Amino acid sequence: MDIPPIPAAPRQIQDKALKAAAQGLEASFLAEMLEAAGVGKTPESFGGGAGEDQFSSFLVQEQARAMAAKGGIGLADTLYRSMKEKFDDQ
Repeated sequence: MDIPPIPAAPRQIQDKALKAAAQGLEASFLAEMLEAAGVGKTPESFGGGAGEDQFSSFLVQEQARAMAAKGGIGLADTLYRSMKEKFDDQ
C-alpha cells in the first residue's frame, strides 16, 4: 500500500507532534530515574506526612519535564530522529 507524500504544512505539524512525544517520553524516563534515585522522598526528620508523600511525585514529574525541555540527556533527540525516520520511510 503506497502512502502519498505528506504536504509541507502537515509535515511541520507532524514534526512538532513527534518532538512533543519524544520530549514526553524523555520526561517520563527522567521521572522514573529521579524517583529511583530518591529525589522527592520525604526526609524522616521533616515529617510532612502522607500528603507530602502523595504530592512529591508531582514535583518529580515537573522537574523531569523541565529537564527534558532544557535538553535533558539527549534521549528526546534520539527518539525524535528515530520516529521521524520511521514516518519518512512511509
